[in-house]
Amino acid sequence: MDADLGKVDAAFFSEYLYPNLGADRDDVTLGPTHGVDFGVVDVGGKALVVATDPVSVLPRLGFDRAARFALDIILADVAVSGLAPTHLTVSLSLPPDFDDDEFATFWRAWSDEAEELGVAIAAGHTARYADSAFPWVGAATALAVGDFEDLVRPDGARPGDDLLVTKGPAVETTGLLTSLFPDEVPLSGSDLETAQARLDEAGAVRDARAISDAARGDVHAMHDATEGGLLGAFFEMADAAGVRFDVDTSAVPWRPGVRETSDALGFDPWTATTAGTLVVAVDPARTDDVVDALERRGTPVGVVGSVVAGEGVTLDGNPASKPRGDSSWPVYAALADRATDDASG
Repeated sequence: MDADLGKVDAAFFSEYLYPNLGADRDDVTLGPTHGVDFGVVDVGGKALVVATDPVSVLPRLGFDRAARFALDIILADVAVSGLAPTHLTVSLSLPPDFDDDEFATFWRAWSDEAEELGVAIAAGHTARYADSAFPWVGAATALAVGDFEDLVRPDGARPGDDLLVTKGPAVETTGLLTSLFPDEVPLSGSDLETAQARLDEAGAVRDARAISDAARGDVHAMHDATEGGLLGAFFEMADAAGVRFDVDTSAVPWRPGVRETSDALGFDPWTATTAGTLVVAVDPARTDDVVDALERRGTPVGVVGSVVAGEGVTLDGNPASKPRGDSSWPVYAALADRATDDASG
């Protein structure tokens, strides 16, 4: 039987990865944990936050837009630590047909976005290889350096916290599928344009910075809702902290075009990747400060529930089931196959 696609599950992580982590060093204050975005190393009393992700480049977006989208996804895993991303190392394994002019467009956009976010590219490796192919063309490691007291731990949600959600379910999936496969999606005109515009909301770094600055010390956990979607993010955060998330779904924001796209394509928006959507656990005394900071940025946010003692996730008072996989993956595969058939036909 073929292995499941996407990130490995907790059982695979526990059996194969977690027992084999190299040397046991005291300076690793937060090591690899399933569902946790980053690790932390103590370097001379400073927190060095590190996270590694694949580089996914989608040529159909145009190489300028594809570069910014790819970089923002990578930096988000560090930004949710509460520390601003500072450095990046990049290894690019480029397809042979990725020509110099296309690469120049891609890399200029990547560099420009990094500069805007205050991130220096500190090291890397770039090569063309015969077996490389889009979209997976390498990997990058993001770093942030700061004080431990400013660190937002991914397992820090505590009973009594308010739960906040920005943007809502399936924002990334909606924007990505409708932008990559406009001819295959049963939407048109302004409906299609509205859905495609969601892709510009898939970045989380600037929102994460605003949240941290607004309530430094009182933001207890923050997570970018990627594979497994918003529901998966609830479970990952609750499991990491050993608590229960009680969620009122009516308070969750929804962006224009998401319901229409999920209905048209038949995927569950709650379990579809939604990079750019943040789940935040914050001291209730600082909730208004966080909401105000996000609203000043024009970012939709809802106070969607609370953290309580227990385990798991409830939606509107009913226990929820942990998602198995991401609902957008099979839809992406089907649309890609249909687009290929149409092109060859």
